[in-house]
Amino acid sequence: MSTISIIGAGDMAAAIARLAVKAGHIVELTSRDAVKAQALAGQIGANATAVTFGTVPAGEMVILAVPYAAVLDVVKQYGEKLAGKFLVDITNPIKSDFSGFLTPDDSFGAQEIAKVAPSNADIVKAFNTQFAHVLAASAEEGRSLDVFLAGDSTQAKVRVAAFVASLGLRPMDTGLLPMARTLEHLCMLTLGLLTHSVKHTRFSIGVSVPG
Repeated sequence: MSTISIIGAGDMAAAIARLAVKAGHIVELTSRDAVKAQALAGQIGANATAVTFGTVPAGEMVILAVPYAAVLDVVKQYGEKLAGKFLVDITNPIKSDFSGFLTPDDSFGAQEIAKVAPSNADIVKAFNTQFAHVLAASAEEGRSLDVFLAGDSTQAKVRVAAFVASLGLRPMDTGLLPMARTLEHLCMLTLGLLTHSVKHTRFSIGVSVPG
């Protein structure tokens, strides 16, 4: 059992928090909207608590479950309180009309987070290619969804992979942090499929190995 800190109280935060508690972890929730965080913790029940936004996270692993438009300000506000933590970036820096990315052409979301995070915090990209309700339903439906990881720290990826596996999901290491750019583009692919082909969100992208 470990403590997982989640910054955010939206659909992805709720999905990951519920899976984590079911797997036996303790979940610490926080949000700029304290009422929303408290309500989510109350819905989840035992082993989930809400704490004041901006306090030092209790967990060694901190999941950044806020929109990309807010995540850089959140990381800056926490500052050195995130020092030494494993920061799990689940964000996607995609424009609301799906026409492109919010990041500079020579950068990507996880790299922009790394620029403002403490130098000794390890960034791992994960969970950004799954729809929240598909992720939430994975345990009940017995589906081991693929969660792609990218990061420069082997230790951080091993810890995040172990957490992902504990949720009944399949961690898939894609390489160093620059691969997070590809994972963000993979989310764009998902949105393209949603818009032009699949026409609904009841699907996920994963790996199938023939034979």
